[in-house]
Amino acid sequence: MQSQILPSRAALVDRIALQFEYGQNLIVLLGTSGLGKSYMLETFITDKYSEFNKAFVQVSAQMSDAQLMSDLLEQSFNAPLVDHSLSLSENYYQLLQKQQCGPCLWALDGGRHLSEEMLVELELLSKNSPNTLYIMLTSQSRLALSNAVEIYLEPLNLRESKMLMQWYFTDLPYDEDPVFNTFLVEAQGNPNLLLSWQPNEHVANVVVKDKVSWRLHLLILMLLIMLLIIGLLYKSDMTQWWQQYYQQEEEKVLITAIPVEQVSTPILQEEGLIISSKVAKEKPIVEPKLQHNNDVPAIVQSLSESGSAVKGSKVNEQSVGSTLSSAEPKASKSEEIATINQAQIRKNSSWYLEQADTNLVIQLLAATQQKVSDDFIAQFNLQQQTHIYQTKRDSKIWWVVTFGSFASLNEATAAMSTLPLGVRKNKPFYKKISKIKQEIALVDQ
Repeated sequence: MQSQILPSRAALVDRIALQFEYGQNLIVLLGTSGLGKSYMLETFITDKYSEFNKAFVQVSAQMSDAQLMSDLLEQSFNAPLVDHSLSLSENYYQLLQKQQCGPCLWALDGGRHLSEEMLVELELLSKNSPNTLYIMLTSQSRLALSNAVEIYLEPLNLRESKMLMQWYFTDLPYDEDPVFNTFLVEAQGNPNLLLSWQPNEHVANVVVKDKVSWRLHLLILMLLIMLLIIGLLYKSDMTQWWQQYYQQEEEKVLITAIPVEQVSTPILQEEGLIISSKVAKEKPIVEPKLQHNNDVPAIVQSLSESGSAVKGSKVNEQSVGSTLSSAEPKASKSEEIATINQAQIRKNSSWYLEQADTNLVIQLLAATQQKVSDDFIAQFNLQQQTHIYQTKRDSKIWWVVTFGSFASLNEATAAMSTLPLGVRKNKPFYKKISKIKQEIALVDQ
């Protein structure tokens, strides 16, 4: 008997042997590709009827009927002389007359490649053989046989699928792993598909969807456009107001200007040079060529412009100084935040290294941005019992969020039920501390 066989397959081997004992000499094992028909055939011919002369032939599309006949007779008789001009049954009868071979068991894998003539010969021998002859065929579809017993090979159930994978893979994920469960369901009990499992390629990547909808983006854009329009209108209104204001100020300056006659009269009175108005009329005053005009509005305007220039220079100096003074605290603050985050990550990594290798944690999230993991923890208020560590996958740094530390699977299962519903929708799963330590070591490589 072969080393390992599933319980359902072992029961099927016993059922086939029971059918032979009931007098059914021709049995066809039917099933789709990958269900293990060849393995069943090898198990049966190895485990059952050890006293029979056994012949096992792998039938292919390139094999002729003459070659198949020679293989069957050479494995059943001792140095037979095969006449290729005769059929399989005629050669078999002649060889039986010359030597006694005892009971025989023929197993043919790949019955869909057999010709109709060979099927007729096999069915004829199973009915009319003078000695005991059991014939067993495997095929993916039904064969043109009228008196054969057809047994269908069923797919494996979920329990036997896991059992088969445990024989060939030593480090399988837990049953609660969503990727592993999906693989088992999609394999549909096909052993060939189950044994194609590749643990390194099946990784669950949790993608956090952006919760900001397009409507919010549109609303923000409309608000910005409205503020821009209001700013332009306000600027035009302020320009008109300032123009009106300057015109009023100029008018006030012109009104307060003192005529030259009023200034010259008191000066003449103080010096005792009072001249009558008649004499002044008779002797007009000769004006000098160089006349000095006291342009009061121009003086006021120049003084205002120089004052505004001085104030503007002071304001610019103050703004530049404030900008330089504010830039330094911002830079130091960002460096301080980065230092705090790195220190927190090193603290979490040291926490994982202090845990026992056999302990379990619940992995909640894995993301390529630290902000996503921080927002996830803050959203569900998980700061007390969660830890974050860094690892490297595909030359990228990942932030992995885990929950708790448990000594057994029962404790981890009980803690899983206490998580919020929003966290459990991401389908968290269990992970060993030993695996996490290996992932942390990848960052330093």
